Amino acid sequence: MSTPYPFTALVGQDDLRLALLLNAVSPAVGGVLVRGEKGTAKSTAVRALSALLPEVDVVSGCRFSCAPDAPDPGCPDGPHEPGAFASRPARMVELPVGASEDRLVGALDIERALAEGVKAFEPGLLADAHRGILYVDEVNLLHDHLVDLLLDAAAMGASYVEREGVSVRHASKFLLVGTMNPEEGELRPQLLDRFGLTVEVAASREPDQRVEVVRRRLAYDDDPAGFAARWADEEAAVRARIVAARQLLPSVSLGEGALRQIAATCSAFEVDGMRADIVMARTATALAAWAGRTDVLAEDVRQAALLALPHRRRRNPFDAPGLDEDKLDETLEEFGGQDGDGGGDDDPDPGPDGPGGPGGPGGQPEPDDAPQGDGDAAARPEAGEGGEPQPTGGAGEQSPARAAEPFRTKVLSVPGLGEGAAGRRSRARTEHGRTTGARRPRGALTKLHLAATVRAAAPHQRARGRSGPGLVVRRDDLRQATREGREGNLVLFVVDASGSMAARQRMSAVKGAVLSLLLDAYQRRDKVGLVTFRGSAAEVALPPTSSVDAAAVRLESLPTGGRTPLAAGLLKAHEVLRVERLRDPARRALVVVVTDGRATGGPEPVALAGRAARLFAAEGTASVVVDCESGPVRLGLAGQLAGELGGTAVTLDELRADSIAGLVKDVQGSRRAA
Repeated sequence: MSTPYPFTALVGQDDLRLALLLNAVSPAVGGVLVRGEKGTAKSTAVRALSALLPEVDVVSGCRFSCAPDAPDPGCPDGPHEPGAFASRPARMVELPVGASEDRLVGALDIERALAEGVKAFEPGLLADAHRGILYVDEVNLLHDHLVDLLLDAAAMGASYVEREGVSVRHASKFLLVGTMNPEEGELRPQLLDRFGLTVEVAASREPDQRVEVVRRRLAYDDDPAGFAARWADEEAAVRARIVAARQLLPSVSLGEGALRQIAATCSAFEVDGMRADIVMARTATALAAWAGRTDVLAEDVRQAALLALPHRRRRNPFDAPGLDEDKLDETLEEFGGQDGDGGGDDDPDPGPDGPGGPGGPGGQPEPDDAPQGDGDAAARPEAGEGGEPQPTGGAGEQSPARAAEPFRTKVLSVPGLGEGAAGRRSRARTEHGRTTGARRPRGALTKLHLAATVRAAAPHQRARGRSGPGLVVRRDDLRQATREGREGNLVLFVVDASGSMAARQRMSAVKGAVLSLLLDAYQRRDKVGLVTFRGSAAEVALPPTSSVDAAAVRLESLPTGGRTPLAAGLLKAHEVLRVERLRDPARRALVVVVTDGRATGGPEPVALAGRAARLFAAEGTASVVVDCESGPVRLGLAGQLAGELGGTAVTLDELRADSIAGLVKDVQGSRRAA
């Protein structure tokens, strides 16, 4: 077994270390989601924590790690005889992004269950992680149905496996830790809410601290065992402090004043539901125990809010993460001092050696405060006043217009039946969804179609010696259920940023429409990409990604002006799709061209645009043209472009889900189809 990097040797990252330690003290806090850029010690910190957890006593021979003093009465390996037990280190189990459902929850042998009536169950990762740590790296890339199973087990403390009337249940209580890079896409708000705490991490910009990180890492790589030995005393001290805090935790009193501060804070930040209040209460209690106190103070409530609320106050992926600390302090001051438990502390921001930090045993340098607020604010250009384009110094270029308020859009989908990644846009064959038929299994059987299996086995009963009641089922009779659900697509936006689109009010409406479509793509679990064209060329403003907020940032700073190289934009989009098909052949594309249909610049611009558009039609790529033409005289060029693409055209008004014009158009289209 490799020697893990010592937890106390981590440099900086106080919030990350504190959140992990609070969950080690009180697993009821609900785990922690660690968000941050690559190379910020997210995985290293989680792996290091497992070495600090106290050893656990388990029933000898139990595959589900039952505690000897309180074994699970429903354990599949039970009932357990008292007496025999063993001690082992707490486990850290890693869930790979590509894991199957059977690998997570366990596998039930359907063939033996049907033929022999035997519950042959092979435990999964949820059983291995019981009474330990379950770590999911890149949790935002995990399939939604696996995340649902994972978080349900974390909330209920048990895992259930049910297949065709055969069910198995076992205890599964673990410390859930997920890490993610927001640039690769966000978690759904419902899933974010299931993580108790969240921490934003970033690499230090302080040279001395970066030097110390490199120095320690090189020393560890040269001699892992020797490096760990030098930190053994600090590790032992933190391990003992965790044990002491666990023992003190039941004695911690959460006073009425602290409860009022918690409720007022959640209300002030308009957090949905009651889970935030409960998590804050548990976190504040754990903070007090970690500090060696039996009373919860205002400083504990403040620190709990900073860890438990930032990911719960986001209403959509374009909201900036974080918490307004001035507003937090005002709320705590207003509702503080109700009794002796809830306020009266002169220093609401304790240092790393107090209840707000992981403690002094590591002797680590204290990091500078992490940057707060919207990091894009300084680079975001302001729109000009009065509705007139403002020059920015480039020839024919105008300053970016702000996007109009987003709205709910019509559902745009790819026709046909796909087999791409699970999502919520287009019809597809999926592992989960409505059962539409049956087939012979290819590999391991996962979803049994019982009726089809019985029909396949029934004609052979006499040959198999069965003359009375019952059914002899063999492997060749088993049938896999085929299901239909929804898939996520690649939505590639091709946005006209030329001078003909540059009127400020018009471009503002266009950006608002694209922003609305981006929000829709986020909700439907799509990948998105952004190609823009203006002047004499096109560029890939954002390669295909799962991060729609990154697309929104690029869209906001999009400059406009110059001629309209429509053909160049379409050819650039065609190249992006070609490369993406090589990477992910199963993910189907939807091309959304946002333009007024004009083509200018270069020889025969209209003919070239038509030939480029027919490439998409020849390959059967689904496309939609959002017609941005306005004014009393309209040329209908966007409609002609849609015809060349083999797609449809919608105006900005028709794009709205509640648009009367769009509704009339849909009804007329349905009548023509009928």
